[in-house]
Amino acid sequence: MNMKLPVLVVVLLAVALASCKKTDDAPTVVQTTNLNVVNAFTDTLNYYVNGTRVNVSSSLYPLGSSGYIGVAVGQQNYDFKRPLSPVVLFNRSLALDSGKTYTLYVAGRSTDLTFTTLDTLQADTANRARIRFVNAAPDAGNLDVMVGDTVKFKVRAFKTATVFLPVNAGLKRIRVYQSGSTIAKIDETRTLIAGRVYTLFTKGKLNGAGDAVLGTGLVVNR
Repeated sequence: MNMKLPVLVVVLLAVALASCKKTDDAPTVVQTTNLNVVNAFTDTLNYYVNGTRVNVSSSLYPLGSSGYIGVAVGQQNYDFKRPLSPVVLFNRSLALDSGKTYTLYVAGRSTDLTFTTLDTLQADTANRARIRFVNAAPDAGNLDVMVGDTVKFKVRAFKTATVFLPVNAGLKRIRVYQSGSTIAKIDETRTLIAGRVYTLFTKGKLNGAGDAVLGTGLVVNR
């Protein structure tokens, strides 16, 4: 009986130490990066990873964006659904690196109509705005874009993006042409604020009607 008691004490101490070791283990750290999703299509969308909705604050309305949201780095599969629908319209696999900033553009209801840009965001320090152009209009062909009278983006194909260029703040006339044409497909005005960083993107189709008509959207990246 005297021998059994010390053995029992040793066993209990070993269990307690093992329990403490498990408690003291450092939690798993999930590296994240920033992803913005821009809806250049006519459907309102939500997107999910492993069944969990990512854009929890609001659905993505046409011409809207999620803003930059922290997502896990590495290979992830993103499922896109309409609000309140369990049906996956399409999915897109992305391999994202840490310490970088991305935008995913959705230009239609299939994976091949999605594409990403790597965003380098730096505000202008000379009381100007910065703007780039992204062609997210699937059938528009190459496009030329003028922002005011100074910024020109030339021969931009579908799924391509320009660099961010500085432009004076204020009300700016924006004209979009098919490359080589002198007749503007889009002629509109936008107000740009000093210190902000913008993405101007096209959406829709050349001969589209209603929500699918060729147009532009403007995203504030910063």
